[in-house]
Amino acid sequence: MKKILLFFVALLTGLSLIAQSQYKIDPAHSSVNFKVKHSGITFVNGKFEKFDGGIIGSMSNPEQARVFFNVDIASINTSVKMRDDHLLSADFFEVAKFPSMTFESTSIEKVSDENYKLNGKLQIKDVTRDVTFDVVYGGSVVGQNGTEVVGFIAKNTINRLDYNINYDPDGAGIGKEVHITLYLEFKKE
Repeated sequence: MKKILLFFVALLTGLSLIAQSQYKIDPAHSSVNFKVKHSGITFVNGKFEKFDGGIIGSMSNPEQARVFFNVDIASINTSVKMRDDHLLSADFFEVAKFPSMTFESTSIEKVSDENYKLNGKLQIKDVTRDVTFDVVYGGSVVGQNGTEVVGFIAKNTINRLDYNINYDPDGAGIGKEVHITLYLEFKKE
């Protein structure tokens, strides 16, 4: 709860800055996806159903923007309830103790016209580590209610052992690498 409160305090502080725009995640048009190798021969896909986030800044100067994201771990969905329940247990996410994972940007680097490096702090369980997402800016359109909508695809690969998700530490059955793909739309507030 403390993390969520800090997230909202930071978001509200940013919202008070007059010269900056605010964008809020549109969960109906976004998804938080992952895949993990299974038995070394294929992948198991999953997603999180509940999340929120925002961008504070201008799309004309995205390198100066700040990005915040929060994922409700209990919303995990791999299409197999028994597996989802196991992922919520102490063997994996330990959701009773650590109900959310968070991301807060530290910098954004432009690589080319639509490509960026989104650097930040990713917290899973009791571990916070520096990460970099490869981001493709999909563009901007005018939404149904006349507000600006911006889209992004963000990808990263993390080692789950770095975040104390230590079940099957040799990675024989469940791969160590977790491939993350985010499809995100944000609406201007």
